[in-house]
Formats: sequence, C-alpha cells, structure tokens
Amino acid sequence: MDYPEVLKTIFLTTLTIGVVELPFTLFELLLELFLPIILLFIVYRLFNAGIRRLIDKASIKENIQKSIKLWARRILRFGYLVVFFLLAGRLFGAKIYEYIRMFVNILNQPIVESGSTKVSFLTLILVIPVFYIASWAGKNSRGLVSSDLLNRMGLDEARQFSFISLFRYGVMIIVFLIGLSVIGVNLSSITVIFGVLGIGIGFGLQSVVANLFAGIIIILSRPIKEGDRIFVYNYEGTVVHVRILSTVINTLTNETIIVPNAHLVSEPVHNYSYSDRSIVIRNNIGVAYDTDLDFVVKILEDISSRNPFIDSSKENTVRVKEFGSSSIDIAVFTWIKDVSDKYNAHHWTNMEIWRTFREKGIEIPFSQLDLHIKDGNIESVN
Repeated sequence: MDYPEVLKTIFLTTLTIGVVELPFTLFELLLELFLPIILLFIVYRLFNAGIRRLIDKASIKENIQKSIKLWARRILRFGYLVVFFLLAGRLFGAKIYEYIRMFVNILNQPIVESGSTKVSFLTLILVIPVFYIASWAGKNSRGLVSSDLLNRMGLDEARQFSFISLFRYGVMIIVFLIGLSVIGVNLSSITVIFGVLGIGIGFGLQSVVANLFAGIIIILSRPIKEGDRIFVYNYEGTVVHVRILSTVINTLTNETIIVPNAHLVSEPVHNYSYSDRSIVIRNNIGVAYDTDLDFVVKILEDISSRNPFIDSSKENTVRVKEFGSSSIDIAVFTWIKDVSDKYNAHHWTNMEIWRTFREKGIEIPFSQLDLHIKDGNIESVN
C-alpha cells in the first residue's frame, strides 16, 4: 500500500457529507480553522490569566474585582466566538449562506406532525431558550407584586408566600405558552402534549408528577414556607426556596439539602416556626440529694429570667423531674423569641448554671457505681 498517496487522498480531497460537497479539504480545515482556534484558545487563556493577576494586584474592593473579572471573561469569550465565526466564514467562502440555509432546512424537517403542528429539531432547539425566558420571567415577576399591597389586602406572611408563588408560576406558564406559539407550536394541539406526558408517566415520570402536585399542595396549604426552621430526615435548617418540584434547605452546618416535595407531603415534618417563631428550650441539670431544692429552684428561675434571648411575654418554669440513681433531676423551661437563637440560648443557660452553681457551692453529681463484695461474689449497685 502506498501510504503517501493514501494520506494525500485523505487530506487533499474535497470533503463531502452525504450528497453535500464542502468547498474545502481536510488539510484546509485543519490549517485554516482548527490550528488557528487552538492558538487562539491559548492566547485567550493567557490573556485571561494576565488580566486576573493585574486585577488581584490592584487596590480595588473585592466585589468590584469580581465584577471586572466577570466582564473581562465575557468580553474575551465574545471575542473568541467572533474570531471563530470569521474563520469559519472565510473557510466556507461565498457559499456560507447557502450552507447555512441548507443546514436550517435540514433542522426544520418535521419529525412529529399532529394536525397543523409540526415539531422539528429546530423547534426542540428553540424550546430551550423559551424555557429559560419563562423561568427568568417567573423569577423576576416577584418584584411586580408589592409587599405593601399584599399587607393592605390583609394577607399574612404565609398567604403572601402562597400568592407570590402562584403568581410566579402563573407568569412562567403564560410566557412559556406564548413562546411555544411564537416558535410555531399550535396550542390547540396541546392534547398531544398531554398524551406524551401520559406515556412518560408510564415510563418513569411518576415521581416527577408526584413532586409537581406535592409542590402545588405545599404552596396552597402552606405546611412550610421560605424562612421556616424545620427538622426533616435528621436535618435541621432553614427553608431557602420552595420550588415546584423540590424544596431547598440550608442546614445549621451550612449544608444545602434538596428534598423532593413528595417527601415533605407524605412524611412528618417538624416545623419550629409554623405559626409562631417563639419556642421553649429545656436545660436539664442534676443536683446532689443533700441540696436545698427550694434554693436551687430559685437560682434556676433567676437564671432563666436573665436569658438575653428570652420572650418576656411568656412565663418560664423550673420543674423537678425525678429522683435519679445519682441525682435529683431538674428541667429549666425557657421561652425564647426566635427559634434561630435556640442553640445560643441553650448554651447561655448552661454556662450560667455552671458559673452560679460553682459560686454557690452546689454540687452537680456524676453517675456512680458502688461495688459490694459478699461471700466472695462481687455485686454492683448503681
């Protein structure tokens, strides 16, 4: 086999795709497009790195630095794309518009027809920007609803959340349907979409539909709302977003947990702030049996009343729970204003109990194990 001739044929023969003959060879494609693009990419990375170093060395605020880096990266990427299309246009020459028209005609060939509705590859591609525009419109539609207006309508915080969420998704659906009609989807044939959806449900979309309807139930019934402190699946955190399919929770350790809405509807959820953000915290303490209980109760009541997170409109209590094996167990119940201060308030009370008991000489006993030896056998007594 004459390898030079084979390579010459491969690299110097005009390329064809199907019945379409392209106006360049593989060698011209590599030399005039791929090689300049690779070199341009290297230059782009070097420019980007150099600009980042210059910005880092400049005495500019961090937020301004981030903004400059973002716009510099966008400008470089835009320039990179412009040069790419210029090189591609130069490679195709004067026939580029003919090839573009041919490519669009191929994409516009219908793959599904139902009545006057024709769905092509181009239609499916255009659905992507339509979806993003609808999402953007829904996200920014919150600013159209004034909180002052909702307050004047007499809606509480939970009902305001439901109204704004429904308004947001309503805007998304309307914009999406308008976008579908613009790209040529006949909305009168919407039954076809529902038919496809029904087939999809049979092939594994049950969970998606379940989460969808669960999201609607959450928005309407408001078992949880954004800003609530909840406990679910052994995670405690704040509800950040209630979306149509899932709910985003930010935990106390700054972890982001995404919970499907169906689980929030079907499983128990501990909502600390469902109707009131004030809660009771409980501090448990044990004292020795020879301690003056009346004196201890007064000290604990005073400590509870001085908690900086206290809800002064409600009454705190101190209760003797039980006589344990090594101590008399007491519980201090303190009302605090906001559930988000729960752990801070609990810590403050514990530290104050420790300091005060040490100052007053009150003993906090620990578990003891007494061993009795009788007739050579060891008996343990707690």
